[in-house]
Amino acid sequence: MGGLAVLARQLGHEVSGSDQAIYPPMSEQLAVQGIHLYQGYDPAHLDPAPDLVIIGNALSRGNPAVEYVLDRGLSYTSGPAFLAEQILYKRWVLAVAGTHKTTTSSMLAWILSAAGMVPGYLIGGVALNFPATAALGEAPFFVVEADEYDSAFFDKRAKFIHYRPRTLVLNNLEYDHADIYPDMAAIEGQFQLLLRTVPASGLLIAPVDDAHLARVFDQGCWTPVEYWQRTVGGEARWQARNISEDLQAFDVYLGNECLGHVHWSLLGRHNIHNALAAVAAARHAGVLPREAVAALSDFQGVRRRMEKLATVRDVNIYDDFAHHPTAISATLEGLRRAAGRGRIITLLEPRSNTMRMGVHGAALPQSLKMADKVLLYQSP
Repeated sequence: MGGLAVLARQLGHEVSGSDQAIYPPMSEQLAVQGIHLYQGYDPAHLDPAPDLVIIGNALSRGNPAVEYVLDRGLSYTSGPAFLAEQILYKRWVLAVAGTHKTTTSSMLAWILSAAGMVPGYLIGGVALNFPATAALGEAPFFVVEADEYDSAFFDKRAKFIHYRPRTLVLNNLEYDHADIYPDMAAIEGQFQLLLRTVPASGLLIAPVDDAHLARVFDQGCWTPVEYWQRTVGGEARWQARNISEDLQAFDVYLGNECLGHVHWSLLGRHNIHNALAAVAAARHAGVLPREAVAALSDFQGVRRRMEKLATVRDVNIYDDFAHHPTAISATLEGLRRAAGRGRIITLLEPRSNTMRMGVHGAALPQSLKMADKVLLYQSP
């Protein structure tokens, strides 16, 4: 929603917003953009009446601001609908769906920028290569993080159904958002709907060994698919080879051709996979693969994605947003590779609705096995 506010401001609209909890880094970015923020959902924030109210999917019936909008007959829409109708309908949309969406979409936007394409983008995090989480850019290309969460209380379709991508990255498919989807089949159904919106002239980019995605493809796929490989070797065209022990250096291959070497500060094998997907997507948009690979060494990462905050008495302190057991496991595996025999102390706050519901209770202990000590924090 903060990114949408930035885009609306860049379109020339006067923008203000309300939220229950306003905090950095988004609050800082919005202030720089001249967007006024209100704490809480007092209907007085909607007086005088705006031309349009964009209602986030965290709000539902009973919320005082929502009730005011409905009672007064104010014009309203959902965030993804606004994005699709006001910005994406004229653009070549490159969408990234699945776990690690934020990092992969940030990589992709950076590659296009480094190639001089000046893409628009909407990213669910603060990419360190960019001044803001969103920008209109210049036509035709627009990179969007494609979330499977529902659009609004009045539109229970996944957000990404609105986006109509031409290039679609599917990083993986796992069970999440248990407050929205009763089972894996329900999520797979939304991804199948997403596939139906991608034209035959488009491109799907996916891992070769994801069983859930394979089931989605089996239900119907009308677009060519390029695959990347999670493991060394195998049948996929896109692969990483000559990977360093700390996982921070690797070569990118397309078939038997080496496209270049990447050396960066990012941690984890999952980020290597993200890189393969981003390079493949950029190639579909016209970026030479060697240029894309070269740009990755200058990619600085995303705030709160294994972001190094400080070093105190030789102790490195990181902040990370991982909230699914698979993401937690991948993050800690990368940190273990970098830390070697160093001690890892993990403080985890289960914040996602799925985690709070206990859905991942059985998988969570195994995902934390790379840590030497684990502390769980529950906010009041």
